[in-house]
Amino acid sequence: MIPSGYPAHKVGTLFAPDVARATGEGARLGLPPASRDTRKIALVLIDAQIDFIHTEGALAVPGAVDDTRRTIEFLYEHVGEISTVVASLDSHLAFQIFYPTWWVDERGQHPAPFTLIGPDELTRGAYRPLFDPAWSVEYVGELAKTAKKALCLWPYHTMIGGVGQALDPSLFEAVSFHAAARRAQPVFLSKGSIPQTEHYSVLEPEVKFPRHPQGGLNATLLDALGRHDLVYIAGQAKSHCVLESLRSMVTYFEREPAVLGKLRLLGDCTSSVAHPDIDFDALAEAEIAQHRARGVKVVRSTDAIA
Repeated sequence: MIPSGYPAHKVGTLFAPDVARATGEGARLGLPPASRDTRKIALVLIDAQIDFIHTEGALAVPGAVDDTRRTIEFLYEHVGEISTVVASLDSHLAFQIFYPTWWVDERGQHPAPFTLIGPDELTRGAYRPLFDPAWSVEYVGELAKTAKKALCLWPYHTMIGGVGQALDPSLFEAVSFHAAARRAQPVFLSKGSIPQTEHYSVLEPEVKFPRHPQGGLNATLLDALGRHDLVYIAGQAKSHCVLESLRSMVTYFEREPAVLGKLRLLGDCTSSVAHPDIDFDALAEAEIAQHRARGVKVVRSTDAIA
């Protein structure tokens, strides 16, 4: 049920969310609390933040505004069926291994965003780390060995305390509406603040970092999702945080086909990062096809809950 106050035209624009209106409208629905649901359905919103969604965002994903509008309307239409909303927040600091500030080139200059750094570049001295040098070299080598990719340096995005870190305001209103309508506290998950590793997946860092409390696998959240009857996944970007979160789920539940069959990727509620040299969307689609073969379903936001 889409509320009368839903500002569809404002999705992807910056404004102060009207939480009082959203919670008031949600409470007036008179729905039973989510705690009484006999069928538990989770909606996992991955990094649905201003910097990824808004066209002026620091790392805007093409198509993300329309993805978010569809996600919001999916949440409103199924507010009486969705039991749990989980929203991750990519949360970064000024000095992290995937930012230019961490590295300098042969001239002592910070490299540009989207620079790729692999073991060969380090061996020939094209780049060197300014922080934690031994780990940095090990990290780049581990990426090359296990993930078959180079380290990509990103533009500064979702900086802690900055506007770009917040959820899209229209989506935040929808989450607040659901919370009041179902008397269900949303789960907000901060990730990405370990300086020494990327954290694309909401469930584990790109390379494990045992020296940090969040440096391993979030089995608690995985187990909680596994206890739901259906788990819907949306957010940004399909090629990175959504894909790696899905990979974490599939890997964790690989011996539980019944759980894999509960996973639903909202295919029209996520898009891929645009890169000048890498076709990230093609890579994402190839991996998603593998997950589909194992039981994961790709659905549309307009499909019935099933």
